[in-house]
Amino acid sequence: MYLFYANDIPAATQIGQTIVLDNEESAHAIRVLRYASGDLIHLADGRGTMYEAVITNPHPKHCEAEIRSIEPQPKHHPANVHIAVAPTKNMERIEWMTEKCTEIGVDTLTPLLCHYSERKVIRTDRLQKIILSAAKQSLSAYLPRLNELTTVQDCINHANEQHRYIAHSSPWLDKRDLRDELRRIADSGQQASGEQQSTIILIGPEGGFTDDEVRLAMEHGFIPVSLGDARLRTETAAIVACTMINYV
Repeated sequence: MYLFYANDIPAATQIGQTIVLDNEESAHAIRVLRYASGDLIHLADGRGTMYEAVITNPHPKHCEAEIRSIEPQPKHHPANVHIAVAPTKNMERIEWMTEKCTEIGVDTLTPLLCHYSERKVIRTDRLQKIILSAAKQSLSAYLPRLNELTTVQDCINHANEQHRYIAHSSPWLDKRDLRDELRRIADSGQQASGEQQSTIILIGPEGGFTDDEVRLAMEHGFIPVSLGDARLRTETAAIVACTMINYV
């Protein structure tokens, strides 16, 4: 099954209505996959709903299809995960991380600008395409939100997730093992339902967070955590954290 995305499908769309794929999705359906009039396609709106539709106008720039069925889909991952991570100097590594976190299950990705950041400019349009491709690969009806490059201070100040963590290796403060922390929350019944399950974790650059950045995070309710005994690359730490939050 190949999945197409149509992010502009109105929430009130009903069976029998016609939707139009954008230029890129139309070209892929008609020019690459050779779909024709009458072929059945599967669509997702990025907000959790899957659609089956029949192509009525196989135009390579604005393919039209008639909705035949509508089915809300549960998320593939159990948690509501926000990964805020400083992009690495090698952009291929952060692109790989973006792909894998999307496949594993992430709801929000925020590139962080920190004091020790080696990369201060990123192309979010490139990352957005990677997210879209990974979501298709996962057959997910949900498309993660990608924020623009954000200072770590702004990210901390505006964080409203129920559970907040900062991965840090500084020897001057006590850290909790993230796995133990997540198990403790689950065992104590603190894990609420719905949006209240949201968790954010901050992953710093290769040079780490500054002491001031860590203190600011702690002042806003972030708990310093360790991801294990091994020293991980930034992109690896983000993937490990994403996996732990979802499946520990």
